[in-house]
Amino acid sequence: MRIQYLVSTCLAAITSTSLAEHIPFDHILTTSATPTSTKVADSACTNGPLTRSCWSNGYSVATDFDAKWPTTGNTVSYNLEITNGTCNPDGHGSKPCQLFNNQYPGPLITANWGDTISVTVKNSLTANGTGVHWHGIRQLGTCPQDGVPGITECPLAPGDTKTYTFKATQFGTTWYHSHYSSQYGEGAFGPIVINGPASANYDIDLGPMMLNDFYYQTAFQVGSIAHQNLQNGAPPPPADNLIVNGTNKNANGGGSYGKVTLTKGKKYRLRLINMSVDNNIRVSLDNHPFQVITADLVPIKPFVANWVLLAIGQRYDVIFTANQTADNYWFRAEVATDCASSNNFHGRSIFTYSGASGNDPTTSAFANPSTGCVDMSPLVPWVKNTVDSTAFVNQVGNLQVDLAQEQATTNGQNIVVWAVNFTAINVDWDKPTLEYVKTGNTSYPSVFNLIEIPNEGIWSYWIIQETPGTLVPIPHPIHLHGHDFYVLGTGSGTFDKSTSPSTLQYDNPIRRDTTFLPGGGWLAIGFPTDNPGAWLMHCHIAWHVADGLAVQFLESKSTMPLPDSAWESTCSKFQTYDKNPGWPKTDSGLKARGIESQ
Repeated sequence: MRIQYLVSTCLAAITSTSLAEHIPFDHILTTSATPTSTKVADSACTNGPLTRSCWSNGYSVATDFDAKWPTTGNTVSYNLEITNGTCNPDGHGSKPCQLFNNQYPGPLITANWGDTISVTVKNSLTANGTGVHWHGIRQLGTCPQDGVPGITECPLAPGDTKTYTFKATQFGTTWYHSHYSSQYGEGAFGPIVINGPASANYDIDLGPMMLNDFYYQTAFQVGSIAHQNLQNGAPPPPADNLIVNGTNKNANGGGSYGKVTLTKGKKYRLRLINMSVDNNIRVSLDNHPFQVITADLVPIKPFVANWVLLAIGQRYDVIFTANQTADNYWFRAEVATDCASSNNFHGRSIFTYSGASGNDPTTSAFANPSTGCVDMSPLVPWVKNTVDSTAFVNQVGNLQVDLAQEQATTNGQNIVVWAVNFTAINVDWDKPTLEYVKTGNTSYPSVFNLIEIPNEGIWSYWIIQETPGTLVPIPHPIHLHGHDFYVLGTGSGTFDKSTSPSTLQYDNPIRRDTTFLPGGGWLAIGFPTDNPGAWLMHCHIAWHVADGLAVQFLESKSTMPLPDSAWESTCSKFQTYDKNPGWPKTDSGLKARGIESQ
């Protein structure tokens, strides 16, 4: 059952000069079995420094954007051209990269809540296909725009152009990246900001703070070594540096730190994104605690933390106040060693107050957190929803599945079991899953790791289990396409069908699109089947998904949107190219290993 809020008042003016948080809403509980919204905001309550919870025309942070969103009638258009180039973000020396618009990272895509986003992608690589995924974007009714070669599309052949078009039904911070083998590890990624309301007030939006690991070898080379190491249960090669907003110094002192200038007394919003291929990252700003307001694209009840842990693919929006002595302060990005990320380098940037000296900071870090490799807490979604647990509780006790056995299966009703030990997915770039659906072909190859959820409008519950004896008993950042999921619970060891369900949280649980599967443990999630399509769920460690740690599912295929003639043209061009490709496919096709950058 979905629990919703009726917003009855919104302050038209706030006379206090304090920059403390104001949440100008009274809430009245209503209930509905279907996702409808009756939330209304006073028209005088416009979005501003002291009223960030407001938006416009009856929409606010209290609007459940799965049920209701604005329609602005506005289309924002961008052009991305991916080319073979070079990059040198930390001064170590130029290396081959694959870049959007010759930028590292790629350019910012920005829109307002309710806009239509149109991005024309041109593949100017000399010997590679490509495809762009819009991470965390729901793609409601637009599954063919999700940008996953082998599932929702054929790749773009060299010289080909494609326009992706989708609605910004959500708001917040996310990113885009190539989903074609090694490319996002080679630099093919960039930020997305969808402007909307927020659950706390601030004066200035500093925009994205992008974090990523960086390798002096190409992703092709590192991925191949990682694959060989995996066969022996050994870790992948370590990265050579952490990059913060496209720059950092290297171990020998070359390169440069990024710099952000602050005005004393102002409140700032910072949009943190982990775009790494193999490293979970903690960040902090010396002497400036963070007020955390958003997890992925979901507004939350604000809480304060000195350090923020981001799994690969996760985003957190935070607010801090420039209330310290006018000086220079370190922004720190550290590899999360408790998440089995084991590199010894440090990402750094400088936040400086106006009038401070030009020297490097001498500030000290906050004490190291001891929270472990789990989602931050408390992550309480601002819009309260309740997961209907009835079907799960009724079915899980009769689940005839050995959870310790590697598999991806369903009980034919509401429950999916994905027991992971590199159950290897291997997609077909020439014949994506959507092509099977369009032609009515149900002879899906077993390597597609495909299951069907035939019914729309039900709850789907997933038990994701890391099987005993796996080669990599480490935490995995699990990402879902086409939906946010509700994190019902996690645990160590094997999920117990008798006792574990009673430990799960069904009342307003964490809601996001990327979370941790504990090392040697289990993760239980749920989401409503409200977006028919072919969707991917996968580990976001690039080397792992390259080796097959992914599963795909067909959701209500009888009502899903089917490819159009432009989609077919993309496939036809790639099929012609793929008869004599510059570099053959040597991995799962979804990310990381096997496509040389030059």
